[in-house]
Amino acid sequence: MKKARGRIVIAGGTGHIGQTLIPRFLEDGFEVVVLTRRPDDFSAKAGLRFRVWDGRTVGAWRDELEGAAALINVAGVSVDCRYTDANRYRILTSRIASTMVLGEALREAAAPPPIWLQASTATIYEHTYGEPNDEYLGRIGGNEDLLPETWQFSYEVAKSWERIAESFDLPDVRLVKLRTSIAMMPIEDSALGILKKLTRFGLGGHVGTGDQYVSWVHDLDLYRAIRFIMQDADLTGAVNLAAPNPLSNRDFMKVMREQMGMPFGLPAPAWLVKLGSFFLRT
Repeated sequence: MKKARGRIVIAGGTGHIGQTLIPRFLEDGFEVVVLTRRPDDFSAKAGLRFRVWDGRTVGAWRDELEGAAALINVAGVSVDCRYTDANRYRILTSRIASTMVLGEALREAAAPPPIWLQASTATIYEHTYGEPNDEYLGRIGGNEDLLPETWQFSYEVAKSWERIAESFDLPDVRLVKLRTSIAMMPIEDSALGILKKLTRFGLGGHVGTGDQYVSWVHDLDLYRAIRFIMQDADLTGAVNLAAPNPLSNRDFMKVMREQMGMPFGLPAPAWLVKLGSFFLRT
């Protein structure tokens, strides 16, 4: 039997990001351990195991960190929901609690993985039509004029997520915060899957003014970026995972229609988007 290149521990690996990372890590010869609340819902296969955790307390799963090649935390309740008080609480606490308990487990480990890849989001940056937000000069959101209250919540989630990870001073573990843009992956209920469905039914026009920028990353590039970060010991702190040339929503949807052979796409004014989101419960 061929020896694995190393063990990758993925917290919350049953979501969209995990679904795109796991098969590629396995293909590259790594052993993958997924921390999940419902391990019995999934079928293990060669090189892949599932360990139960509750995302809040250190348990037997902590042993998987000993000697691991990397810890990747992508745990957190989906934000694809209405921002009710109850859902906001679940979104925020699921991210804070899981990050907190992973930091505690790493601190207890005798031989922790050399790198902790902590999920974050490009949503942490302020909305702008000017210079792109990079890791060095990018402006963190929250201080814009006439800031929508729902945006403020998203900023606070992102900043809290990163702040918890940074609060652990782990001298033997390199912390990298993955400020990931919209991941485009061939999964039916992913962002790309939903956009394709809308385009197919003639609803692939621009949203609102269509001037807002869409930052995105291809799922294969997402994996390649993570592998690059793992190999470069000098990379630490915040790293943007995004294609270098964002498009306006208008241009993005135009490319989508062209690729799908759809000659038209009805635009969606802001009021209609709000109404549709209400009935879709998102």
